[in-house]
Amino acid sequence: MGSTEDLDYPQIILQYNNGFLVSKVMFTACELGVFDLLLESGDPLSLDVIAARLGTSTTGMERLLDACVGLKLLSVELTQKGALYRNTEISNIYLTKSSPKSQYHIMMYYSNTVYLCWHYLTDAVREGRNQYERAFGVSSKDPFGAMYRSEEEMLKFLAGQNSIWGICGKDVLTAFDLSSFTWIYDLGGGGGALARECVSLYPNCTVTIYDLPKVVQVAKDRFIPPEEQRIAFHEGDFFKDSIPEADLYILSKILHDWDDDKCGQLLAKVHQACRPGGGVLLVESLLKEDRSGPVETQLYSMNMLVQTEGKERTPAEYSKLLVAAGFREVQVKRTGKLYDAVLGRK
Repeated sequence: MGSTEDLDYPQIILQYNNGFLVSKVMFTACELGVFDLLLESGDPLSLDVIAARLGTSTTGMERLLDACVGLKLLSVELTQKGALYRNTEISNIYLTKSSPKSQYHIMMYYSNTVYLCWHYLTDAVREGRNQYERAFGVSSKDPFGAMYRSEEEMLKFLAGQNSIWGICGKDVLTAFDLSSFTWIYDLGGGGGALARECVSLYPNCTVTIYDLPKVVQVAKDRFIPPEEQRIAFHEGDFFKDSIPEADLYILSKILHDWDDDKCGQLLAKVHQACRPGGGVLLVESLLKEDRSGPVETQLYSMNMLVQTEGKERTPAEYSKLLVAAGFREVQVKRTGKLYDAVLGRK
């Protein structure tokens, strides 16, 4: 490890300080439709054309485009007629709405919802609870009631989660060979992107999305095509209602929303419902055992503080919860991506 003289403290602090500014530039360009316009045009466009088509000032748009060039989200070509802007490959893939790997929806959710909660991070640290009451004036006692406080908010959240699984779904579902599990329940399956990935990877399985009635309705209406015969739906609250029998239960980004007691209650219900020889697959962002990283997971855990009742955990902590609920042969697979997989067997 290098000495303290090796560290450029002013530069490090400046980069951290600018993190908020960087993300807001990207969010704003997405929200205004900069990347979509440039993709649809097929040709590089001038500042005046972009500002006119998107209904913005040239003064503001010029600064936004230049910042996007600096962030390598756009490229610029200087011609005799002036500067012409085009998307970089990363913007075409991840920042345009029409791309299969688009992250547009999760970015809009962060920009319009998550960031408002993070404004009260200091209060969250002092109090140890989420900040929905301060941010939106709704009760913090029901995190998902707050997240789903309107149909618009619910749609943003579900579409955002779907965009994550569009990138990470295959990695977590192939971390273990799940081909022996044919009857699968996706608890809290939301918009169904992980369920769709699962039936694509494992053609012999059927997946039932178990979620709140209003979530199931949105999934049926907006995300799961009616011709998809291998995905079914079950309306309910898995804390209050019974959980049907299945071979495998997928809990993707579920346990990190809740404290250990609630996680234990849910896993005990899952174990009771699970067929002998079946299992449960946890999909979560795992901390290192010494909690020294990854930094993304540490930041996610802060997000759990401002938005939920839960936290991110280490493999040992998830294993302990599974064993306490009755599961055995707990295995952990790190994918090397944002989310990892933990499998327990009954």
